[in-house]
Amino acid sequence: MDNGSHNFQETPQDQQPQRGSKKPKNSGWKLIAIVAVVAALIGGGVGGGTAYWAMNHNASLGVTDTSGKAGTTKISNVSVNQSSASEQAFAKVKGAVVSVVNMQKAESNSDGLDTFGGLEGIFGQGNQQSSSSSNSSSSLEEASEGSGVIYQKKDGKAYIVTNNHVVSGSDKLEVILSDGTKLTASLVGTDSTSDLAVLTIDGSKVTTVASFGDSSKIAAGQTVLAIGSPLGSQYATSVTQGIVSAKSRTIDVTDSNGNTTGQATVIQTDAAINSGNSGGPLINLAGQVVGINSMKLSGSSSSSSDSATIEGMGFAIPSDEVVSIINQLVQNGKVVRPALGVEVRDLSTVSATQQKSVLKLPSSITGGVVVAGFTSGSSAKTAGMKKYDVITALDGVNVTNTAELHTQLYKHKVGDTIKLTVYREGQQQTVSFKLTQTTSDLKN
Repeated sequence: MDNGSHNFQETPQDQQPQRGSKKPKNSGWKLIAIVAVVAALIGGGVGGGTAYWAMNHNASLGVTDTSGKAGTTKISNVSVNQSSASEQAFAKVKGAVVSVVNMQKAESNSDGLDTFGGLEGIFGQGNQQSSSSSNSSSSLEEASEGSGVIYQKKDGKAYIVTNNHVVSGSDKLEVILSDGTKLTASLVGTDSTSDLAVLTIDGSKVTTVASFGDSSKIAAGQTVLAIGSPLGSQYATSVTQGIVSAKSRTIDVTDSNGNTTGQATVIQTDAAINSGNSGGPLINLAGQVVGINSMKLSGSSSSSSDSATIEGMGFAIPSDEVVSIINQLVQNGKVVRPALGVEVRDLSTVSATQQKSVLKLPSSITGGVVVAGFTSGSSAKTAGMKKYDVITALDGVNVTNTAELHTQLYKHKVGDTIKLTVYREGQQQTVSFKLTQTTSDLKN
């Protein structure tokens, strides 16, 4: 009820005529009579006319027919012809959304139990025999399923973007199109840092290609749709609706051992994202891909004072970053990122005593990254950085740990010149140099 659009006034029911004034005779009865007649004419005309029209046009007004016998209920002939923006957006993209099947070798041992990718089965090692047994054999079996979206069709090939963790460890990849067609996919390249991967399939069967929108233009509260295959291809092309909860949320990125290796800036949404949705698109109501669904928070958190169940917290990689990464994967098969050429550790892992005696830091410095050593041909060392320098900012942006340092560094390209703020022997200094090394150089 919209109370704000009405001006309700309360009229006192016990008002008395003012002293000295004359009370009109019979005027009240005349007015009541006139109003009653007019109301009867209007009510009878409108109500009777409506009833007459309905009876003569057999219109169903949604009122249940109670005149028939029990067991003679019928479906109303009233239907709603509605075409919403979300329906149109989904129709535009759904044909480009695919299921991605990760096939891995399952080594069947003499006792009949299987292991995937060298990991023991749920029964534990005690019930397994060595895979080198002469009775063992290997075959490809489905290890997991995820989602993906076709974003380009060129030279007879169709290109699909998905998550790196969807294809990780695969011995073979299969893609199931929205019409159920199953195709073998080839891996173009992967990037574990951004959790993105690109696949190709035969493009002759592809009829729909999705387009990317500008993720920097989205806003909190904007409606978005998540499309994918939750729980596997049996629920392929499922769509859920939600809003953008935050357009730029920074979360920690961890490796397989649970160690924080960096940070990612992602879109937070409350659109339902479940296992199998990974790699599928997050779209706006124009039918444009604004993100690639990657992860969600689930379960519950608790403390001594309260507990809470986590719901509606999903995350997608922004399309602006996706486009940059997938273009590099297609062109180079990998993503080239700049490197400082330093070995570091978080300042928080250094004791307060050593911070004062060895690093000679002022008490006001509580966060940063300590240079513990240098790699071969280090650009930072050439620029004059020293062991035990404490990096506190990159290009004026404060960094309190290694993850934040990586985040700021990876915003640059090889060849860019950066400025590091460091503390050396307790004194603040600035070191500037050109980024000439890459992360791949450090692995060689």
